[in-house]
Amino acid sequence: MDLRSELLKSIWYGFTALDLEKSGKVSKSQLKVLSHNLCTVLSIPHDPVALEEHFRDDDDGPVSSQGYMPYLNKYILDKVIEGSFIKENVDELCWTLTAKKNYQTDKTSSTVLPERDAFRLWCIFNFLSEDKYPLVMVPDEVEYLLKKICMAMTIEFNCVELEDFFSQDSVQHSGITVWVFLEMMNSGKMTRGIDKSIISMAIEEVYREIVGDVLKEGYLWKKGQLRRNWKERWFTLRPSNLSYYSGEDRKDCQGHIVLDGNCCVEVLPDRDGKRCMFCLKTLSKTYEMSASDTKQRQEWTTAIQTAIRLHVEGKTSLHKDLKMKRREQREQREKRRQSKEEELQKLRALQEERERKLEELELLKEAQKQAQVLLEQDEQRRRQQHEQLQQALEVQLREAKETRVSMQAEMALKEEEAERQRKRIQELEEMQKRLEEALQQEIKARLDEESFRYAQARLLAEEEEKMKALMSLQEEQEEYILKTQREKQELKQEMEVKSRSLDEAQRQLEEVRANRHRVDQDVVAAQRKHRQASTNVKHWNVQMNRLMRPIGPGEKRPSLGSSFSSFQMPTQRDPGLRLRRRSGSEDQDEESKENVVSRAGSDLEKRHSHKSNGDMDIP
Repeated sequence: MDLRSELLKSIWYGFTALDLEKSGKVSKSQLKVLSHNLCTVLSIPHDPVALEEHFRDDDDGPVSSQGYMPYLNKYILDKVIEGSFIKENVDELCWTLTAKKNYQTDKTSSTVLPERDAFRLWCIFNFLSEDKYPLVMVPDEVEYLLKKICMAMTIEFNCVELEDFFSQDSVQHSGITVWVFLEMMNSGKMTRGIDKSIISMAIEEVYREIVGDVLKEGYLWKKGQLRRNWKERWFTLRPSNLSYYSGEDRKDCQGHIVLDGNCCVEVLPDRDGKRCMFCLKTLSKTYEMSASDTKQRQEWTTAIQTAIRLHVEGKTSLHKDLKMKRREQREQREKRRQSKEEELQKLRALQEERERKLEELELLKEAQKQAQVLLEQDEQRRRQQHEQLQQALEVQLREAKETRVSMQAEMALKEEEAERQRKRIQELEEMQKRLEEALQQEIKARLDEESFRYAQARLLAEEEEKMKALMSLQEEQEEYILKTQREKQELKQEMEVKSRSLDEAQRQLEEVRANRHRVDQDVVAAQRKHRQASTNVKHWNVQMNRLMRPIGPGEKRPSLGSSFSSFQMPTQRDPGLRLRRRSGSEDQDEESKENVVSRAGSDLEKRHSHKSNGDMDIP
């Protein structure tokens, strides 16, 4: 809820207070006075000609709220600068206008709230009311406000009185107006037996907390920045700053501490004779404070951290945020309630459908009974026809007997004809019996057919229901089988891939181990050869040092030019020849040893380079 919405709520009460006839329209003279007063309390310049210019097409008639809104937005609200005016002055102006018309109380009653408390409750009501006109406050917000007031008075909230109040027929469950709320507070049901001063202090505390955005206030000891001495100050915490005053009346402000995302709160150990200490660190200073007890320190540190969090989140008011959260919770509850109602309606529709089907079944049973009655009537009619036929046959028999008596004289002449008549009569009697038997069989067949049809219809209905159930079960079973087969196939493929990966890793591990074993053996052999070559080199160095001796001063070597001319085959006893032979053999042995050592070293370096370049290579 922004500043414009808050101002519009208060201005709406002022506009409706000027509508004395409740027609939704206000005269221009009254709107001029209202606009001038609004400009004064909002600290913006007032243009007296703008109203006439804005409504110059209709100079005589009054102006409705819809017609006044463009002027209000363009010439007043668009020029408002937040922080350049006092919001409480705007509320007092609108309260003064609307209270004269709507707030009429008995001043002699002991339960009537003072005018100042009623104004503060009106401001709190505007803050907590819904953003719909006319302004109302839902029962949840009323309960929340009453709980806050009872908590400030340190008494327990009585839900029964509130439920009785909302159960009245005159109270709308969608919300109550501010005048109904003030009437409820003035009735004394919620504050029975509590002193007025306590009620006023509780209302002021809740007003400062909700409307004034005061998160917490109270006395704290503060350490000075220059003298470093301790003084008791009255602190007031808001989302943007922490102010401290010399007294509880908040007249002499000693300083402000601006809160932002760089601030933090830390708990300090007791020192300097102070206990329950904590500090508030900003970018430039650190403020040390001391609370009266541990509980107060915890409450202050929590409240300051909440203010810092609101500033970081870009929120200017804690209770605006809480109000939006409560509204979202109510909307969620309303959605859940609507969903439950829809489910109940569906259940009712299903119940009605079931009842309708039961009624149809009853109608079918009644139709079956009527068909049974018609069948019985048909049977009765057939029996009557049979009796009539039998009676006709009896009449014919009687007539035949009479004719036989009367014509006895002629019997001799007509004996053959009489014999034919008797045969005919016998045939008729047999035919009558056959007709009776056929009629009985037909009746029995009709009854059996009706029973069979009824049983067949019932069996067909049961078979159809079972077939539907069987088909649904079969579809579910097929889906489950397909799902199980897919999962089994995926699991099998995954197991095969993992098994192949495991076998490949095992094979590579075995190869690495074999390569490592071979390399270790080669290294050991190279080290052994290296040690042997080093030993041989040392041995031949010792031998060379032992065999070599210096040339004496009287000995001379032959010159290079006369080497061939004066060359003589030395004897084996010649010490120079022995020395040269020894030195030549020693040189050959030393070269062979150096070749062996160099080859061993190169082999060792090749094996080491082979091992370092790829331990996983397969030889």
